[in-house]
Amino acid sequence: MSSSDTASQPVWARKRKGQGAGGAFANLLGLAVLVAAIAFFAAPAVGFFGIRSAAEANDVAGLSRLIDFNAVRQSLRPQLNGNPAALAPAPSFLEDPIGAVRRQFEQAPIGGPDVDAYLTPAALAALTRGEGRYAAQRSATVQPAETGGPMPRPVFWGINRARMSVSDEGGSQTVFTFERKGPFEWKLVHIGLPDGTAPAPVLTESGRRGG
Repeated sequence: MSSSDTASQPVWARKRKGQGAGGAFANLLGLAVLVAAIAFFAAPAVGFFGIRSAAEANDVAGLSRLIDFNAVRQSLRPQLNGNPAALAPAPSFLEDPIGAVRRQFEQAPIGGPDVDAYLTPAALAALTRGEGRYAAQRSATVQPAETGGPMPRPVFWGINRARMSVSDEGGSQTVFTFERKGPFEWKLVHIGLPDGTAPAPVLTESGRRGG
């Protein structure tokens, strides 16, 4: 195209042609930022379904990448011992140092129900299906494998912490709290069980106590 032809074009057409490469780069950059933002906020939900899938597949290594087992044990122990305050995640030391120290004492092992019965793959899969306190019985009996379950419902979504809940048929909620460990890495750190007490242990076919 000659210079005379270019000069005869409208100003907006000449400007658009000159900025074509820059505009395409800006669009790609904007798309990349959008995808990163979606991935950032969707990561806890991906983690939830990852836990369900790994538990159903009995993938212990996969579960260890998605769950902070020490933190989850601490969250379950006082609930199984009848401490209703444990339904909420413990405050951080920076936010509430006195409350954080008090919660550590409350969560110290003092016997009672077997916390690890809720942390087997079978029990974790049941928890993601909303079975709540009855999920521990999955560790004590031989039952057909189940897959899938209800969709989790967002309860809280923040920069560093997210909570999702699943409900059983009666509406009792099991709440999963995820904490950000890296730009796109989240781990399960707290499980809030429905109100009530742990059900009686189920006996296996041999008559021994399960769990």
